[in-house]
Amino acid sequence: MDLKRIKEILDKEPEEAVEDILADVEKRYGEIPYITNFMKDMPELFISRMIYENSVMREFKRMDPKTVELICIAVASALRCEHCMKTHVRVAKRLGVSREEIFDSILIASTISTAAVLAEGTRSVDAEFSESSAGIASSNCAICNINSELPEED
Repeated sequence: MDLKRIKEILDKEPEEAVEDILADVEKRYGEIPYITNFMKDMPELFISRMIYENSVMREFKRMDPKTVELICIAVASALRCEHCMKTHVRVAKRLGVSREEIFDSILIASTISTAAVLAEGTRSVDAEFSESSAGIASSNCAICNINSELPEED
């Protein structure tokens, strides 16, 4: 969302700003997602959240809307958020994303999720059964504990 549009929203009365944002969301998604609808009666939270969300998810030009929705589907799948999955699958379908493309994004998410489980689990086992557990690399991801360093080439 560009600064001019943000200023326009902030210059409106809260109720008018909420209605304007809701109309834009419905135009983009073809529906009003549950969380958006739930928060609409809290303009002080709703407006700032929607400005942020639109700035991140909708207004940058480096990715097309289909790619953004495929990422949303992958993340929702990895987080096991059924409601987010249903919403983003519907939006992706409206954008012309194929069933196969949606499934591919879910497969990618499952691969990363499985790797994170394996990384944490195997490191925990090693730490418990190894005398040298203090030597675990410090370049590991803080979330999934996967070492991000590439092996040195020969």
